Amino acid sequence: MGEAATWRVAVRTLCDFTAREGDLDHRFTPAPSAREGIDGHALVAGRRGDGYEAEIPLSGTFEGLTVSGRADGYDPLANRLEEVKTHRGRLDRMADNQRALHWAQVSVYGALLCAERGLASVTLALVYLDIATGRETVLTREASAAELAAFFETQCRRYLAWAAQEAEHRARRDAALVGLAFPHPDFRPGQRDLAESAYKAASTGRCLLAQAPTGIGKTLGTLYPLLMAMPRRGLDRIAFLTMKTPGRRLALDALSALGADVPAADATDTERRPLRVLELTARDKACEYPGRACHGEACPLAAGFYDRLPAARQAAVTRGWLDRASLREVAGEHGVCPYYLGQELARWCDVVVGDVNHWFDANALLHGLARANGWRTGLLVDEAHNLVERARAMYSAELDQRRLARLRRAMPMPLKRPLGRLARQWQALVKEAGLDEAGQPGAPAYRVLEGLPAGMVAALQGVASAITEYLGEHPEEASLELQELLFEALAFTRLAERFGDHSLCDLARHGRGRAVLGLRNLVPADFLAPRFEAAHAAVLFSATLSPAHFHRDLLGLPEATVWREVASPFAAEQLELRIRADISTRLRDREASLEPIVSELAGQFRRRPGHYLAFFSSFAYLDAALACFCEAHPDIPVRTQTRGMREEAREDFLAGFAPGGESIGFAVLGGAFAEGIDLPGDRLIGAFIATLGLPPADPFNEALKARLAARFGRGDDYAYHIPGLIKVVQAAGRVIRGPGDEGTVVLMDDRFARREVRARLPAWWGPPVTTRGGAAPPARW
Repeated sequence: MGEAATWRVAVRTLCDFTAREGDLDHRFTPAPSAREGIDGHALVAGRRGDGYEAEIPLSGTFEGLTVSGRADGYDPLANRLEEVKTHRGRLDRMADNQRALHWAQVSVYGALLCAERGLASVTLALVYLDIATGRETVLTREASAAELAAFFETQCRRYLAWAAQEAEHRARRDAALVGLAFPHPDFRPGQRDLAESAYKAASTGRCLLAQAPTGIGKTLGTLYPLLMAMPRRGLDRIAFLTMKTPGRRLALDALSALGADVPAADATDTERRPLRVLELTARDKACEYPGRACHGEACPLAAGFYDRLPAARQAAVTRGWLDRASLREVAGEHGVCPYYLGQELARWCDVVVGDVNHWFDANALLHGLARANGWRTGLLVDEAHNLVERARAMYSAELDQRRLARLRRAMPMPLKRPLGRLARQWQALVKEAGLDEAGQPGAPAYRVLEGLPAGMVAALQGVASAITEYLGEHPEEASLELQELLFEALAFTRLAERFGDHSLCDLARHGRGRAVLGLRNLVPADFLAPRFEAAHAAVLFSATLSPAHFHRDLLGLPEATVWREVASPFAAEQLELRIRADISTRLRDREASLEPIVSELAGQFRRRPGHYLAFFSSFAYLDAALACFCEAHPDIPVRTQTRGMREEAREDFLAGFAPGGESIGFAVLGGAFAEGIDLPGDRLIGAFIATLGLPPADPFNEALKARLAARFGRGDDYAYHIPGLIKVVQAAGRVIRGPGDEGTVVLMDDRFARREVRARLPAWWGPPVTTRGGAAPPARW
């Protein structure tokens, strides 16, 4: 254990890679929090004698691999080395692969300790501390220094073979990327500017906000320069993060164009791209046995998972291209779960394509791996204008009074008392807030609370603790509903611990006996800022990232963030832009607006037949307009978006926009068809937008406005105007998708004619043709 180090690895990482065995087991087991774990370790150390050594740094080297870590404790008098693990409830519920991992860890520490101190043998002890009772369960075994050294060397050899392979892969990858060629004869107009800006961001380790028009190839224009930067700037990983599934497909298509999907087994040396690409898919979509629990007794792909994982992992990294279908194929060949194989491969792939939650969520996989391994990560965030709302949802939580009451009736006796205390807190909170629980006419239905209801939060913490203790002792009672209740309680209380002016607490009544308590994030910047700091560089791109200060403020972007607006390759002559200034789509004017809207739709269709999309502010408005249109013009083909539309139905809706056809599609602004879809050429020749996209001026949005005004001095803009116009521009952007496209956009509301509104529309649209009818409505938003 004295050679010069070529590779370094932590004890936990080494054992996690080499020593797990047996089944995958994700049955629910109540786990201590990080704070409870730290306190538990301190408790054990405090119980030992004066000579007890805690947190001992140990390291050793074998054939160029340095292994290091901190052993929990050593008693020199007893010659006993301890590995302390905190737990809740029954130890017999601990998965076998966890126990194997624990023994491996203490054995490696034992080898390092014996080598460092010249010990002939040592007693190894696993100390399991029940944090609820403070009781210790100690498992021990005697081990000689020679036995431990042999074990250590075996683990090191297993890891070294992989480490050497990874080093070779990294060298080959970087060599190939140095000479990476752009996959087309030339860049599209504007694409080169975007690529150069993205490369500079990666080179300088900065954050870039890039507003670039639809149709210039933003996905390829950002992936290519970051791949070029990987060898030159020492990037370990690229994470391409998307808001929706279609964005993942675009990223994979771009990587395919760059040659990343050439199978290693079939490629020649000149064709081969030694680049590992992984698509991360949601668990419910990747699961091969829906409805079955994730453990060996219930799922055949969980049985023996860790025994088959090494071969599956090797096959996967050899293949390199691991989109959803390829990953499923590898998993099937080796009889392992594709979802958890993907989670493992996130550690070993160069480019990971997945949802934004994999980096920005509170428990994000990629962010956690990057922090644990010290990766230099390049982030690419597609359709970044959506990140504000997505992040707000990540850091919000709510509780439903009626659901809790229903669960209370079915709960075992030990849980009825804490749930009863919670029910009484509900009643007191509703009464105090002035929301009449009986639903009397005139009682307010919504109230923003002054702060966190302390009694309610305390009662909820009591419920979480009671459920945790109960499930620790009665794991067979871990029903799905009980687990969901626990997770909801924990999510709410953990957010409550971080409550500040970035969030608000509100209470809404939804009928008799049903109130919903919400803890809602308003300014995600406070949560996201550390995530951006953890990345080496980040490129956020979209067609609608203006104004820059809106996204800088609400996302918590670094001070040195660069703003870049890429000039549009499109000309005003491609787009006929009209404003119907005689129409008001305000709520009070909706009924009167239907006839002129229908007339405009039909008139434009008859002047230039083809495919159109008409966007409305809500399904109620859409339904009213559709009924009126069908009655007045039954000969014009229509299709419509519906509430809760499934993926297959959405695909059918889009398939109806076939080349050479004619129809008007009715859709909701901000919905599935208002952004992220591509209908080039004559698949879509026009859009009608019958709304400014403004959120309703309800108590919540007014509270949001007040909070944003207090923090940034821009209440109306940040709460209403900017989010609304982003939706409008996104929807209108469906029309012109390429240099040969021509189309029409009709903005139907008098407020679009205002100077301050027109100033926020894309400059390349050119001046609109404005038509007016009768007297204009009052000049207000």
